[in-house]
Amino acid sequence: MIIWLNGAFGVGKTSTAKELTSLLPDSTLFDAEQVGYMLLHILGKPRRDFQDLPPWRGLVVETARQVLDHVGGTLIVPQTVLEKSYWREIRTGLAEAGIPLRHLLLDTDHDTLVERIQNDMDPESIGALQWRLDHLADYQRALPWLNREAEVVDTTYVSRARVAKLVAGLVQSG
Repeated sequence: MIIWLNGAFGVGKTSTAKELTSLLPDSTLFDAEQVGYMLLHILGKPRRDFQDLPPWRGLVVETARQVLDHVGGTLIVPQTVLEKSYWREIRTGLAEAGIPLRHLLLDTDHDTLVERIQNDMDPESIGALQWRLDHLADYQRALPWLNREAEVVDTTYVSRARVAKLVAGLVQSG
């Protein structure tokens, strides 16, 4: 099974995923961005985002399939996907591979999201602060289809540890 945590850049997907791996037995964190970094090294920088490279989507599916075949259990994927066609390509690929999928959207109101981004002191995140803020409009544009295609988890007044517990509860209850 794959638990895909989608949402705006800076909403807390990675932090939630790390917490979630401690709550769900036999779960493994799969950072699909690493596939993108590999492709950047091989193919060079695309105009906009590595997700625009068709091999990224196919390799994410194939990597997930092979990792699951190797380790079993549940893969937790904290990855923002805001292009509907890209999401459908990934979802279809996972379905064709016979991999059950739970697509969860971690969401919060605009002001809370901006505050979280500006207060994120993780050394890996500080350099991406402006980039995250610059992509808030992309997230807003994607929200209509995301709300239809994912289970929404409102994180506005909830700690990341509590969000992970909520997600674990949703997954374990079916």
